[in-house]
Amino acid sequence: MLLIRVATCNLNQWALDYESNTNRIIESIHVAKRQGARLRVGPELEITGYSALDSYFEVDTFSHSWNCLGRILQDESLHDIIIDVGMPVIHRNVRYNCRILILNGKILFIRPKTVLAADGNYRENRYFTPWTSHKLETFHLPLDLQESQGTLTVPIGEALLSLKDTTLGCETCQELFEVNAPHSSMSLNGCEIFTNSSGSEWNLRKLDLRLSLIMEATRKAGGVYLYANSRGCDGERTYFDGSCMIILNGKVIAQGSQFALSDVEVVSATIDLDEVRAFRCTPSRGMQATLAPHYERLEVDFKLSGASNMVTKHSPTKPISARYYLPEEEIALGPACYLWDYLRRSGASGFLLPLSGGIDSCATATIVHSMCRMVIEAIKDGDEQVIKDVKRLNRHSKELPKTPQELSNIIFCTIYMGMKTQSSKETQSRAFELAKAIGSFHQEVWIDDCFSAFKNIFTNATGYEPKFTVHGGNNASNLALQNIQARSRMVCAYEFAQLIPTSRWGDNVPGMLVLGSANVDECLRGYLTKYDCSSADINPIGSISKTDLKRLIKWAIDAFEIPVLGEFLDATPTAELEPITKEYVQSDEAQMGMTYDELSTFGILRKEQKLGPLGMFQRLANEWKEERGLKPRQVAEKVKRFYHYYAINRHKMTTMTPGIHAETYSPDDNRYDHRPFLLPPMYKSLDFKLIDQEVEKLEKATE
Repeated sequence: MLLIRVATCNLNQWALDYESNTNRIIESIHVAKRQGARLRVGPELEITGYSALDSYFEVDTFSHSWNCLGRILQDESLHDIIIDVGMPVIHRNVRYNCRILILNGKILFIRPKTVLAADGNYRENRYFTPWTSHKLETFHLPLDLQESQGTLTVPIGEALLSLKDTTLGCETCQELFEVNAPHSSMSLNGCEIFTNSSGSEWNLRKLDLRLSLIMEATRKAGGVYLYANSRGCDGERTYFDGSCMIILNGKVIAQGSQFALSDVEVVSATIDLDEVRAFRCTPSRGMQATLAPHYERLEVDFKLSGASNMVTKHSPTKPISARYYLPEEEIALGPACYLWDYLRRSGASGFLLPLSGGIDSCATATIVHSMCRMVIEAIKDGDEQVIKDVKRLNRHSKELPKTPQELSNIIFCTIYMGMKTQSSKETQSRAFELAKAIGSFHQEVWIDDCFSAFKNIFTNATGYEPKFTVHGGNNASNLALQNIQARSRMVCAYEFAQLIPTSRWGDNVPGMLVLGSANVDECLRGYLTKYDCSSADINPIGSISKTDLKRLIKWAIDAFEIPVLGEFLDATPTAELEPITKEYVQSDEAQMGMTYDELSTFGILRKEQKLGPLGMFQRLANEWKEERGLKPRQVAEKVKRFYHYYAINRHKMTTMTPGIHAETYSPDDNRYDHRPFLLPPMYKSLDFKLIDQEVEKLEKATE
């Protein structure tokens, strides 16, 4: 039996907050040492914070990183443990995303990333170059490190660390997902321990894929796999979902939390290396190993097996069942953690939400309530950073809030903005009852005077009086009057967000952040008013489908003990921008000409499946014939209607509030889904002509 103890971590870093990032790195190393570990692995680009983006073009970013690394190298309390740290490095005037391997204040070698993440929200190839050489080169250290390191140079490139008792190799994030992942050839070269430092963002239902890949890597190759990740909002619209883990021969033996408010979380495990060697004892593997590409080895006078009393102090860590959340639980927890980071780091007093009585703003309010629940639990657990942040937000009182409702009343304001003839008593009542249940500071205001004033400006200037359709008006007038209401609510929301804290707590109190509530399907279809309440500071549900939001609400009824949420599920989605009459009540799906379920399908096929209008029709003509009994012409009409509205409304996405990224078919124009925003008329397009031809062929075939 040859026992070693190793550690990995989740860190809540903040892009460009160098000193605090370094403090968290140092704290994680101390925790790892207290847990008896002789190896500590950290997240990708942890010194800068992953989302430094175009700051990687600045030389200062690299010099600051070396300065912070110098702090770690000079700290003798961090000795007697191998430290794997992530930071950017310039080598021969080329920028690389690197791991720095350290022992006792000395740099062992620098390992650049070989495969860069360049899809979805990732743009690593904009800032860095992948390392393509399988050989080691010589890296010249910065001048101020040469003396303390006792050398002018250190190795840089791909290599294995050959310790006295085992061999260690590095993989970085995206490399794990590749067909020819480095761990395969490293394992055949005798590497027994793999470190993977990631900046992996949260997507709904993604953890299963990530975990299965890591498990499969060591299930085939054998070995110890240490996965580290960032966790939290580091300044961008993505939430990094942690889940650091240690896996042995395809089995999980340690797993960190996916959603939590703590800034530093370290997990460790005790491993018997003889289990790796026994697992690999097969003739077929031996034959492959003799033919594998060669890796250079760097000899290191250090052993992970450490103290002679390891066997008496620790026993091998047993496998555990991997932890997964339901999608509705992910929605409740992921955006909640993101909002807490955003709030505490922005310096704002809290959040303000226009609460309409509909399911979207209800879902946003539920997420904020989830955040308050997590904060109260963290206070009870004695989290010093959370307590410090709550004290700032609750500066007017010496007492810490004891319930989610008490905290909500301090930091969360909801506002119902109604119209006398458009807004129903049902939506007003639902908004009031939900606010009461979660404890928000709730306001009810009526915007009729504001609406009339804007309407009269145009009438007085032109002599033309616009009217709603139900009052005999035309479509242009009907839309204009709806948009006046919607945009008035945006102005009103920002006014209240700026002044509510002052009116409650006095002068010199920061304003509140305005939350948006446009779901991913409405963004995709463009079913919203530009610069209405979809315009906000942050949108917690901007990348979540209506279907998944309903799952959240249904789950939260019991999980959060809020019965009124059931009323939101049963209500017909409506914008309430047109007057209510006995014969007419506005309905979202009726006005859109498609259901939310259909919108989700269109979104997935467009983005995930990479289908254009023709390809989408061809796919759905078969699927919906079997599933829904639709004829080709009916399918064609639905697909064409979707693409028509998608094209004419695409411009709205250029101004959309940043939404927390959650869904793989998000139409977010700013980072994730880059498309032109001035598109040709779809009804004149080649795609639509070809769809019509396909319909005719299919109809003739069935005659």
